[in-house]
Amino acid sequence: MPNIPPPFSAAYAPDDADIAARLLPSVHLGPPQEARIDRTATRLIEAIRKRDDRLGGVEDMLREFALSTKEGLALMVLAEALLRVPDARTADQFIEDKLGEGDFIHHETKSTAFLVNASAWALGLSARVIQPGETPDGTIGRLVKRLGAPAVRTATRQAMRLMGNHFVLGETIAQALERARPRSGERQRYSFDMLGEGARTATDARRYFDAYASAILTIGKAAGSHPLPDRPGISVKLSALHPRFEAISRDGVMAELVPQLLDLAQRAKVHDLNFTVDAEEADRLELSLDVIAATLADPSLAGWDGFGLAIQAYQKRAGDVIDYVDALARAHDRKLMVRLVKGAYWDTEIKRAQERGLDGYPVFTRKAMTDLNYVACAQKLLSLRPRIFPQFATHNALSVATVLELAGANGGFEFQRLHGMGEALYEQLAKDHPDIAYRTYAPVGSHRDLLAYLVRRLLENGANSSFVAQASDYRVPVTALLQRPADAIVRPQHAAHPKIPLPGDLFAPERRNSRGVEFGARAALDRLLTEVKAETIDLKPIADATPDQANAAVAAARAGFAAWSRTPAATRAAALEQAAHLLENRAPHFIALLQREGGKTLDDALSELREATDFCRYYAAQGRKLFGNDVAMPGPTGESNALAMRGRGVFVAISPWNFPLAIFLGQVTAALMAGNSVVAKPAEQTPRIAVEAVRLLHEAGIPASALHLVTGDGRIGAALAAHPDIGGIVFTGSTEVARSINRALAAKDGPIVPLIAETGGINTMIADATALPEQVADDVVTSAFRSAGQRCSALRLLFVQEDVADRMIEMIAGAARELKIGDPNDVATHIGPVIDVEAKQRLDAHIARMKREARLHFAGTAPEGCFVAPHIFELGDAGQLTEEVFGPILHVVRYRAENLERVLQAIERTGYGLTLGIHSRIDDTIEAIVDRVQIGNIYVNRNMIGAVVGVQPFGGNGLSGTGPKAGGPHYLARFATEQTVTINTAAAGGNAALLAGDE
Repeated sequence: MPNIPPPFSAAYAPDDADIAARLLPSVHLGPPQEARIDRTATRLIEAIRKRDDRLGGVEDMLREFALSTKEGLALMVLAEALLRVPDARTADQFIEDKLGEGDFIHHETKSTAFLVNASAWALGLSARVIQPGETPDGTIGRLVKRLGAPAVRTATRQAMRLMGNHFVLGETIAQALERARPRSGERQRYSFDMLGEGARTATDARRYFDAYASAILTIGKAAGSHPLPDRPGISVKLSALHPRFEAISRDGVMAELVPQLLDLAQRAKVHDLNFTVDAEEADRLELSLDVIAATLADPSLAGWDGFGLAIQAYQKRAGDVIDYVDALARAHDRKLMVRLVKGAYWDTEIKRAQERGLDGYPVFTRKAMTDLNYVACAQKLLSLRPRIFPQFATHNALSVATVLELAGANGGFEFQRLHGMGEALYEQLAKDHPDIAYRTYAPVGSHRDLLAYLVRRLLENGANSSFVAQASDYRVPVTALLQRPADAIVRPQHAAHPKIPLPGDLFAPERRNSRGVEFGARAALDRLLTEVKAETIDLKPIADATPDQANAAVAAARAGFAAWSRTPAATRAAALEQAAHLLENRAPHFIALLQREGGKTLDDALSELREATDFCRYYAAQGRKLFGNDVAMPGPTGESNALAMRGRGVFVAISPWNFPLAIFLGQVTAALMAGNSVVAKPAEQTPRIAVEAVRLLHEAGIPASALHLVTGDGRIGAALAAHPDIGGIVFTGSTEVARSINRALAAKDGPIVPLIAETGGINTMIADATALPEQVADDVVTSAFRSAGQRCSALRLLFVQEDVADRMIEMIAGAARELKIGDPNDVATHIGPVIDVEAKQRLDAHIARMKREARLHFAGTAPEGCFVAPHIFELGDAGQLTEEVFGPILHVVRYRAENLERVLQAIERTGYGLTLGIHSRIDDTIEAIVDRVQIGNIYVNRNMIGAVVGVQPFGGNGLSGTGPKAGGPHYLARFATEQTVTINTAAAGGNAALLAGDE
């Protein structure tokens, strides 16, 4: 039996300084070696700068349209979206929008390259035609503009195709092989990459599998008789082969994806091809390696040296991955190929770590550290020859020169470049070192599929810090390009980027970010699951309070108000911060409670715990500013004027069951921070969570006299609302209940007290033809179906432009089909139960009605119990949806591009104004919609749920609430009264300060 290594494990986001301390001493070479590296790199850089390519390449485009310019950014967005827009109207709007953002008309072309000149000419021509001020506004002017539109469209699309043609080797594998065929005696190596986004549906995954299988056969037939490594290859993306390639779905991925990958690998073995598994994002690394290890273990692959994978040097675990791959190769007595790349998702990795509240980043935050790690990884890979065949993918002349020096004369490795990039560098390398092989990584696919790939390459290589951009800039001296990464870092304490805070410090110095857990880190996820499972939760029924008990609670809170309102703001804030600390320390307990009483999935429970923690810290920070010191007001000499804020009295907090911890604590902590005493009434379905939350607040330092809990149903809430001694009500729930509370307050003869209400809405999303279908599918499925649709922000009504509706609806339905419905305690579950039988009955009745009145696109299957599966219905008219449907039911309406105004009118007619999603690449369209609608939270090109405290203050207007927004800077003030104190400081004989002042 081979000695199979255990599953891959390494620290997910280790400290940059610790890694730098280990790497810095290991990469220094002797003076003769460094001198040879300088000479080689200088020669390659000079070749790049001397090259006069009549066609032109990526470097020429980046030099002409730098991403630091408006033209460069407009070009990037055009390239990303234009070729997928089917209708003329939207294409014209999009072109006008983007070309209007840059100064293409006055752009003076610096390059002699055909590609650059043709693109610049087409874009400048198009921009000139669409200029609104260039022709009279009369009939002739409009006619000229209308006649010009097809020409504009054609010229701009052709400019995009010119660019695309230079990046893509062929639209089909047959075309790519024809272009790749050597035209002379030289022999080139290729690795073909079938373009496309990750699969969202099972149909997508099957299509990608078939494309890979067909490509392997076609490549194999044309591969010739040379042995490996001098044979063509193919790159395979795991996320293209499975629609839920994610850590929480590991069991399904292993059962379904491993056989698929093995099948493809066996086909590649038949033709002795290089078969490379591409790298994915950091949170998929462990899952990817599990799939690779299971595939590699199959004895059918024995005797084949072509299996390989890509490793990203910007990931801090890259060295550990190399060690693991070497252990696999040893265990199975195989030779493996390893492509070493810098990495292409850096900005995404940074954002995800910040959003998830991780302890650190899985990638380096400084480019110099990535370059340093690349050298260290190269050293390690070269030392593992011949069991490992290293493939160094880089366009950096210094990296190439360094690898050449490290490799010595032993061979057994190759370089790789992207098709359309690095030609000058590798042509010079081939002249100087004809024995050194390099492989071209060649994208294959339609120009329409090119979009995401092209933009990623432009972003990756067009950033001001990239070698490609700097090598093309003659103002950057060659000596600057020869600076070693170690010399840029110097000391370990400089390894991290000084302007990129750690995720926990994202909101510093005001407050800490809430701590999360990375589900893609097996050790962290397993630890959390073990701790949650070990929690003992008492779910014995909690008795409802009586009306007398409710009255007694108000009386006790009124008695406790004076002492609490006089407690210094700093003391109140410290108690809230201690509550946040306790919440994080007891995360497993509250997650278990949310799952077992609230029916939350693990992901939802963790997110809610983090939101509750953020509320505590945010309101503490805001309270220190608002209630800490009186504000001195301007005025005449001899007088002081100060404005102070203080509590109103007893605040009643009535919270819902869908966020029984976060909204409950958000309401209560806001009222407490403002100096009020509180009577909290949680939802009748989730009283246990409220009991434990109140207990935690008391432990954190909130006096029992200031915070009281009253459990019960709506009748208890109504009794509290009608009580004559309350100073205000904060409520989250249905519009109907908010109205009844409002009437109860208006009917009382006592003081006029505030109602802060956040209700629901018929939340909508608009997707036009420029939107990326895969992104729309991701965001619609998340917004409509996560939490079983039981969020007040959830998507209820999707407007999709008719030109792209069929494809988008098909993809959304296919993605919904992949969601797992069931026990929320199962980590793989995406959708748990609805809250109770009554809720299920309401939803079932709506589904039955929609099946009669609308077109059914998708109906999921739900297990027995309080489960409702996702449904998608297409309506003939938005007016068919007359009320909020609080569950996983999506309604879709098609619209014509010229009827966008009717869509906005339909949204207005609902009377709600809580959340809106917009998916479009046309800035003018986005700005027009934002300006037009009265909606509290608008999300552009992302999902529309999960508002983050202090980042996306949450709340609507109209039928969706009163405002101010929870988690925003104006929220606490609504819980307070204001008091102005004016003192005549000159009353006792004059203004001494004025009289004593110097001139």
